Amino acid sequence: MITIKSHSEIMRMIDAGKVLQEVFALLHEKISAGISTKDIDKFAKECIIKNGALPSFLGVPNYFGGIDFPGAVCASVNEELIHGIPGDRILKEGDIVSVDVGAVYRGLQADAARTYMVGNVSEEAARLVKVTEECFFKALEQCEAGNRITDISGAVQDHAEANGYSVVRDYTGHGIGREMHEDPEVPNFRSARRGPRLTPGMAIAIEPMINAGGYEVEVASNKWTVLTKDRKLCSHYENTVIITAGEPIVTTL
Repeated sequence: MITIKSHSEIMRMIDAGKVLQEVFALLHEKISAGISTKDIDKFAKECIIKNGALPSFLGVPNYFGGIDFPGAVCASVNEELIHGIPGDRILKEGDIVSVDVGAVYRGLQADAARTYMVGNVSEEAARLVKVTEECFFKALEQCEAGNRITDISGAVQDHAEANGYSVVRDYTGHGIGREMHEDPEVPNFRSARRGPRLTPGMAIAIEPMINAGGYEVEVASNKWTVLTKDRKLCSHYENTVIITAGEPIVTTL
């Protein structure tokens, strides 16, 4: 069931988004060759808690028999698309690393992701990261009351495929509010269903997940990390968006 947020809930979601804005600003300074994905997790967790919020991802149960998620962020490197477990992996020059992070503030959620380039990356990697971010903003142009979810999905797919990339089918964006994952699903591709109409007070996480190769993905043996099946590069960019009667509110920018 889609929940329509009250003015009070929207204001708290905006505050939750500000926490993630600060996290990303910090990581922009900190991410460089030589640090580990565990370091990224430490920086983000400390920043979230300092701002009076809680990390949304820490301790999330694994329903496929793996461990509960041990990090405050998902840190996914190169061919890792999402749900990378922070650990001892050291970032090196030329890597790209997707950092997906959530924060809950006074009972309301924010969810966002950025893909960072570590030092000098290849032209191929830089272009992929750029186009993935552009896909989000193409989708944002469709976030008007009265449009449908499929308008968002189609905008992402069209821009990605026009640039020679593929969009992941197995994972989607989602509604967000008191829970991290709420209705509706927000795919990055057109499906047979048009999806619900966008209504003022709806809150959604739009998250283009774009692959340099094919769209097929698989889950690693740790039962969390999702990788491209062909092991080509992938990129992830996400923000929390609230639909209004006018311009949408992007809480995490």
